[in-house]
Amino acid sequence: MTEAPPRRNVFEGLGLDRAAHRRRDQDWLTARLADPATRFLPVWRERNLIRPGEKPAPAWLTADSASGLIVEQAAIVFLGVDGECAHFALSLSHLDEDAARGFIDAHGELAELRAIGALLDAPDAALLAYGRAITTWHHRHRFCGSCGQPTVSDEGGHMRRCSDPSCATVHFPRTDPAVIMAIEHDDRLLLGREHTWPPGMHSVLAGFVEPGESLEETVAREVLEEAGLTVTDIRYHSSQPWPFPASIMLGFTGRAIDDAIRLQEPEIEHIGWYDRAFLLNSPEDETFRMPTRFSIARRLVDDWIAKGD
Repeated sequence: MTEAPPRRNVFEGLGLDRAAHRRRDQDWLTARLADPATRFLPVWRERNLIRPGEKPAPAWLTADSASGLIVEQAAIVFLGVDGECAHFALSLSHLDEDAARGFIDAHGELAELRAIGALLDAPDAALLAYGRAITTWHHRHRFCGSCGQPTVSDEGGHMRRCSDPSCATVHFPRTDPAVIMAIEHDDRLLLGREHTWPPGMHSVLAGFVEPGESLEETVAREVLEEAGLTVTDIRYHSSQPWPFPASIMLGFTGRAIDDAIRLQEPEIEHIGWYDRAFLLNSPEDETFRMPTRFSIARRLVDDWIAKGD
């Protein structure tokens, strides 16, 4: 029997060769920026430019159509190559909305990746997430965190360097690690909701990794802090790039040693135990709904439900 390929989470599975060795080759990068075959992926303030339709897709620009936008203020990031074709992300975030709209409307429409992620082909979803994450980093790190002076892009957009020679601190794109965990006890799954979430939305618990902390320690701490539960048998499940704005979600499973929930955090509205029958018949309305289908949270829930078959 042929073994099925491993299942991937949405936003992973980039089809490009990142070609990191080209990032310091300024002559090659300059030539690619003028190459008619090069493709540019526009992003404006955390929204991607797409071709709308039943099956949305990235709205690529050519060097000719992007030429008026390749200016000093624009962050241009080398994403990688597909064969001989170079791909760049092009940030339009330096433009105000009217200026951006005047260009964008001629080529497609802006979309929030959360809204279209599940509709995209896997390589396109990964590519849009990559472009969104790295251009957002550029937009938020225009000044040096060490001295406050402006920073400039370098190494194909994969580094920013302080413009003050006496400082010259280099800054690299950051990804914030967060754990997300399916915790069970006696064939029931732990789900909760925050006050700010849409009505009915529930999910597995999650939280950011703190300095000096292992991933397993984060899982145990977050569940203890939010639900007052002690967790054992912590195991890695899978991960998902989560560019909202710059996280990597690290999925785990675990078991609570008892079911006595004690709410600990003020932002948590409710935490409860749910069995498979309830989740399989989730009303998906304002009384109760499960995580969005493209999220690792939903995969953790679905995999837990399937484990009981």
